[in-house]
Amino acid sequence: MSRLLRRDAARQAPAAPVPDRVLSAVSADGSRIHVELHGPEDAPAVVLAHGWTCSTGFWAAQIRDLAADHRVIAYDQRGHGLTPAAGPGGYSTHALADDLEAVLAATLAPGRKAVLAGHSMGGMTLMAASRRPGLREHAAAVLLCSTGSSRLVDEALVVPLRAGALRTRMTRAVLGARAPLGPVTPVSKRILKYGTMGAGSAPERVEACSRIVHACPRRARVAWGHVLADLDLDAGVRGLRVPTAVITGTADRLTPPVHARAIAAALPRCLGLTELTGMGHMTPVEAPEAVTAGIRELVVRYVEVDGAGTADKEEVA
Repeated sequence: MSRLLRRDAARQAPAAPVPDRVLSAVSADGSRIHVELHGPEDAPAVVLAHGWTCSTGFWAAQIRDLAADHRVIAYDQRGHGLTPAAGPGGYSTHALADDLEAVLAATLAPGRKAVLAGHSMGGMTLMAASRRPGLREHAAAVLLCSTGSSRLVDEALVVPLRAGALRTRMTRAVLGARAPLGPVTPVSKRILKYGTMGAGSAPERVEACSRIVHACPRRARVAWGHVLADLDLDAGVRGLRVPTAVITGTADRLTPPVHARAIAAALPRCLGLTELTGMGHMTPVEAPEAVTAGIRELVVRYVEVDGAGTADKEEVA
């Protein structure tokens, strides 16, 4: 898919509020990462990392709320939204960490702290970067939403079979499926809701998630699906030495609560695990108030406001 077509597809998905500034961070392999900044420049900073097949629009509810009194930094993971397909570094957890470090360096002045929140693959990004100098310099606290660190295909419940080799193989095939998702239809929305959201999810929230996911380019979806199928970030969890809160949905089929419980048990400074009854995998959209409140609480507890502004190093018109 050409970059122009990808931009058109991204713009058809529900968009986050219009950013105050747009930047391009340059990752270690030269990949350019689309970054959006919202809210007062000298306010407490929050960095949002979205998950597989999503984009900055996934955080729309959090951005609308937080941007009133926070500097909100949201970016598109490589191959998603308005960030081009991967450069020479390809698709890997190492690349996720590289990209996050690039975003932090491009948007936060040296030593400036922020709350980092990651959903699904965004949470995996934070785990992958846990020992990176950039994260240790800038992370005051972390919120992990609906994520896992390993054994994703073994524990996922999207395939309605008993645990075992057959379910694992079928789940792996789903993650790496090359078939195009096609347009958003009533049938596709039912499928996405079953796999990623709770049974009580409001139709408008299912619609929003469907349009975001369907806008993801197939190449990136497939490539990242293969990465997730072989994920092993358990060491990254143990290396995340900043205060960290964990949120999960009790009806999450993609990363069931067993993952959140294991992460909470392994974190050096876990602040607690919140299990949202009836919520699925898309917690920032399904339960926006709870996720936003979690971010706000971390900011109040761990981010000092000293008037330091962000260092917007490479602005793009």
